Amino acid sequence: MKQKKKWYDYLWIVSLTYLILGFFNILFAWLGLLCFFIPLLIAIIKGNKAYCNKYCGRGQLFSLIGGRFGLSRKKDMPAWMKSSGFRYGFLIFFFAMFFFMLWNTWLVFSGAKDLKTVVTLLWTFKVPWHWAYHGTLFSEGVAQFAFGFYSVMLTSTVLGLVTMILFKPRSWCIYCPMGTMTQLICRARNVTASQKP
Repeated sequence: MKQKKKWYDYLWIVSLTYLILGFFNILFAWLGLLCFFIPLLIAIIKGNKAYCNKYCGRGQLFSLIGGRFGLSRKKDMPAWMKSSGFRYGFLIFFFAMFFFMLWNTWLVFSGAKDLKTVVTLLWTFKVPWHWAYHGTLFSEGVAQFAFGFYSVMLTSTVLGLVTMILFKPRSWCIYCPMGTMTQLICRARNVTASQKP
């Protein structure tokens, strides 16, 4: 019997809409912060990875493209990509790039640097994205953060698509920095809970 779809089974539409909106107006990139804070809050409050398992629209999108549309080789990832060393290393690298992006944002806020209307893909390739910036009522630092954050979201989507094609549809979920971080939070929370008298 086919299981009835729940509302959260359609969150892939939200992920796709986010990427499209950022293409036309970069300030929509700020909405991506929800994908950072909601998983962390669920892990802290509930002590589980419900976001990854149920609510992650990106994972759903990869399942749809790779599974239903058959664009995945459906192969197992190499053992080294599943290892804790790789996952924690990628988490550290990801946050180093994230904090570098915040530093650039601060420089624009402080006036020490001009706004760059580019999206940095894979932390290396600067892709012009000027058509998506229409000015802001706030500091240009607000727009700089949007460009930087959209770069992070687009880069992780590209990495997810590549691993989806090469391996199983949701291979990105194995080394996703948010997934690794929520897993660490859940472990710490559960250890703390088990030590309470």
